[in-house]
Amino acid sequence: MALAERWLLPDGVKEILPPKARQVEVLRRRLLDLYDNWGYEQVMPPLVEHLESLLTGVGKDLDINTYKLVDQESGHSLGLRADITPQVARIDAHRMDHQGANRLCYCGSVVHTRAENMLASRNPLQLGAEIYGHAGIESDVEVVSLMIETLLACGIEKELTLDLGHVDVFRGVVAEAGLNDEQHKHYHRLVQAKALPELSAFVASLELTAELEQILLALPRMNGGIEVLQNAQQVLVNAPLVVKQAISYLEQLAEKISKRYPAVDLYFDLAELRGANYHTGVVFSALSPSFAQTIAKGGRYDCIGEDFGRSRPATGFSTDLVILSDISENIAMRAGVLAPAGEELSLLVAIDELRKQGQRVIQRLPEDDHEAQLFCDRVLEKQADSWVVVPRDPNLKLKN
Repeated sequence: MALAERWLLPDGVKEILPPKARQVEVLRRRLLDLYDNWGYEQVMPPLVEHLESLLTGVGKDLDINTYKLVDQESGHSLGLRADITPQVARIDAHRMDHQGANRLCYCGSVVHTRAENMLASRNPLQLGAEIYGHAGIESDVEVVSLMIETLLACGIEKELTLDLGHVDVFRGVVAEAGLNDEQHKHYHRLVQAKALPELSAFVASLELTAELEQILLALPRMNGGIEVLQNAQQVLVNAPLVVKQAISYLEQLAEKISKRYPAVDLYFDLAELRGANYHTGVVFSALSPSFAQTIAKGGRYDCIGEDFGRSRPATGFSTDLVILSDISENIAMRAGVLAPAGEELSLLVAIDELRKQGQRVIQRLPEDDHEAQLFCDRVLEKQADSWVVVPRDPNLKLKN
């Protein structure tokens, strides 16, 4: 690498500088305190683990997005985590002995071999909360509510939309049609792309009953407001029981969320299959016109700890804290007190007292007459025998 390029970062890898870094940190503290208020215990899994552990269970979906390396101590294969959820599942299964519901939260860096899209970072700061050990709708309501509260705590509240789906709708329809793996994948690609003409030709080639053809063709059109669920009950009246149960579950969930957050718009997409091998039930995401991508997302992933030897139902959500910071209300730069340079004992005592009170105090360095003053709106000056904080005249150049 040429000398002139040594300061460059890899494509998609981002760093955070002042004052942005402070905004991210303030939000991190605020949100982890929010989760603590809801009864969630914080965990801090390591950035690197044995590869087998990271790619066990739901981690199999992360294989292509996980950096691999060799442990110079043992020769074993290690991985840099691409998602914290598999690690939290391992912690719930093996490191903790909760028999009932276990509420856990986290915030940490993850690393991706490739970005999810052109705008995404390859080193997000993943923030999330999860409930293990409860399979009822109440835990789904709680994590969806906590996800919404997360966005509200960041000042993201205008035109907020909650996108809801259930993987059993798509899976149940495909199973009823008897599609093989190749047909399943092709149908899924066409549905996600909303390629309706190609979809019609593909369904016609399957030689199914007219009723099954109608269902396969209708599924990609089943997206929109609450009326989508009512329409689905009519169109999918002869669908498998698991499909009907999924639609009913979405209705109940939507009713409960609407009561709590009437200002949040609800959108339904019954063809949603995010995380095909990851989720087992409801899936959800939050969107806002202020950002072109999903802000936060989650869903149910029951039996996530099965490969770790302890099968437990689970539900949760995650988000990128840096993205939340990008679209949240700006946190004002914290102004400080500018103290003069020197080693006078009374001066050092005055500075120490101010810092103990929570004040931000910057003591000037010799011959530094510019930078420190940019961040201070007050000065510490000596009046008679006492040190006093007074407003700073921005037009007055101070002397050491």
